[in-house]
Amino acid sequence: MLHLNDLSRILRRDRVSSRARLDLTLAYENVYVIGDVHGCFDQLMSLEQKIYAEKKSSEQDDLIITLGDYVDRGPRSADVIEHLLAPPEANFKRICLLGNHELAMLDYLENRLPLQSWLRLGGTQTLLSYGIDIDRLETLYSKSKQVDEKIRELVPNSHKQFLKDLPILIQTRRFLFVHAGIRPNVDIDDQKDHDLVTIRDEFYKNADVSDYIVIHGHTPVKAPQLKTNRLNIDTGAYRSGVLSAVRLNQDGIKFLSS
Repeated sequence: MLHLNDLSRILRRDRVSSRARLDLTLAYENVYVIGDVHGCFDQLMSLEQKIYAEKKSSEQDDLIITLGDYVDRGPRSADVIEHLLAPPEANFKRICLLGNHELAMLDYLENRLPLQSWLRLGGTQTLLSYGIDIDRLETLYSKSKQVDEKIRELVPNSHKQFLKDLPILIQTRRFLFVHAGIRPNVDIDDQKDHDLVTIRDEFYKNADVSDYIVIHGHTPVKAPQLKTNRLNIDTGAYRSGVLSAVRLNQDGIKFLSS
């Protein structure tokens, strides 16, 4: 059994964070961590079914953690969010973390980011998944403000709330779960939200200074990549067709893919 202990979950907000962070001391037989989905609904369904098929006992819940980037680039972002809003199968719990693409989508929907900036990140595919055709809207409305208003009206409020509510970090005694990584030599309580969803090279080159094993996504790799004190499980599902996960338990780690 992976001993994450009793059943407590403590939400906290730090002065450097506008997003909830989770301190977990939970006891689960298995913890499954899923990498960047990017609108790949079919791959998510396939991977989840493999996870559910491993369940041998109903005496104890398993935990599924998703590492963010549910939207953009792939074809079915709206379906992915709708699915994640629903509870998982019996005897499973799920925690969804924030990725930089959810942050960009929310920033656009709340008028902090121009539409074109989001579209460059893959937002066009996300809007199409909601049945929103930018080219058609631009022929119907003469002003960009009208286009923005229509888009914001068409995205369901439940999906907007999902984006708002996503926590940004899970901390346990041994592991950190986060979308991108952490800034080296900075206390966990002092990590900035922006770094947690965007950092790359500085974290990758200095992950060995952390006291935690950091499980993350954000940068696509051909296969799950285990380095000193970090594990990258983003296998670029939107272009490779392969969505990956890692299972953690008392026996060690096991990789699964769609």
